[in-house]
Amino acid sequence: MASAAEQLAANLNWGAFGKAEELKKRIWFTLGALLVYRLGTYLPLPGIDAEALSKAFQNAQTGIIGLFNMFSGGAVGRMAILALGIMPYISASIIVQLMTTVIPSWETLKKEGESGRKQLNQYTRYLTVVLAIFQAWGIAVGLEGATGVVATPGMFFRLTATITLVGGTLFLMWLGEQITSRGIGNGTSLIIFAGIVAGLPSAIAGTLELGRQGAISTVAILAIILVAIVVIGVVVFFERAQRRLLIQYPKRQVGNQIMQGQSSHLPLKLNTAGVIPPIFASSLLLVPATIANFQSGQTSGWLTTVTALLGHGQPLYMLMYAALIIFFCFFYTAIVFNPTDTADNLKKHGGFIPGIRPGERTAEYIDFVLTRITVLGAIYIVLVCLLPEFLISWTGVPFYFGGTSLLIVVSVTMDTVSQIQGHLLAHQYEGLIKRAKLRGGRR
Repeated sequence: MASAAEQLAANLNWGAFGKAEELKKRIWFTLGALLVYRLGTYLPLPGIDAEALSKAFQNAQTGIIGLFNMFSGGAVGRMAILALGIMPYISASIIVQLMTTVIPSWETLKKEGESGRKQLNQYTRYLTVVLAIFQAWGIAVGLEGATGVVATPGMFFRLTATITLVGGTLFLMWLGEQITSRGIGNGTSLIIFAGIVAGLPSAIAGTLELGRQGAISTVAILAIILVAIVVIGVVVFFERAQRRLLIQYPKRQVGNQIMQGQSSHLPLKLNTAGVIPPIFASSLLLVPATIANFQSGQTSGWLTTVTALLGHGQPLYMLMYAALIIFFCFFYTAIVFNPTDTADNLKKHGGFIPGIRPGERTAEYIDFVLTRITVLGAIYIVLVCLLPEFLISWTGVPFYFGGTSLLIVVSVTMDTVSQIQGHLLAHQYEGLIKRAKLRGGRR
């Protein structure tokens, strides 16, 4: 029989949205913050020639720069003050998570609760600054190397460009944290989501224009739309998929009363790693193309060969892309989920999996189940990401239709909608409690 909470969630009335004032404030704050972010992607970096930059970017957008331009909502192509985007913060967060499994003192901080989490967040911010400085300095040097892009090259331009780009990344980091705490949804994910969605209209218009000119057939455009719909449905299904392990709690005596044993579930997501594997795999595979574009005509023979083999739609690219996605699926899952800690916590609170001895045996069983579902999750991400890659190589559609972008958009949308439903559910609970108190007072 369903619990009261499940029954209330099933009968959730969206008409109550108009009465949820707190939720409306959070949504308006989120929309306002994303609007500020979009305005920041149009503020140009000082000392840049826009026309020369546009010509230089046409040659470099096939590399990792094109990927970052997609995540930044076109800020890289315009070389705006927010061109670095939120990626340094994401990279720093992943590195800190990795270090918690290597450095014992950081692992202790992770287990200390809220205070330890705040300290690790501070380390993440410091590392974000370091990564952003290196990336901003590299962008400044790369811009000086492009013909006619920088009006007055020199140390002054490098310093001002580095400070401006690092400041833009720190502003986005702060804005993402504000969205998470005062808005709705995960701020960092929503910033990337906004960047991708902002580029979709122009990408769709470009595709339709190619169809009007005859560069892409009508059948190919219909196939793209069909594949996008199918991929969205597959992503929704697999992102909601879980493997629930039954957890049993024995009877216990509290005072003179004997509390009956309870049961719950330990949910294991099919895709624990989320969108991290395709992002990292794409970044690594696009590095050779980026280096070749920066050298502009001075590329060595072996680099040209590697770049050609790792082009979109090439067999080696597909093979390496799939292998890197599978590797990062297992790697990131091992970082974010520790079966030994989970088994110890269950044992500490008296919980156990029926038929499995608590402690080490439970940890082995959880690890076994997690490995099997991670295999399925990795296969699902590989198929979702490779199928659009075949379409990109076949039709030459814009990069926005890639599996990575669809995966991010659908995942963030589902997470945001679930948080909105959670706020509505809490609002309905508050209404029920107030009505119960009023009835009690009248009696």
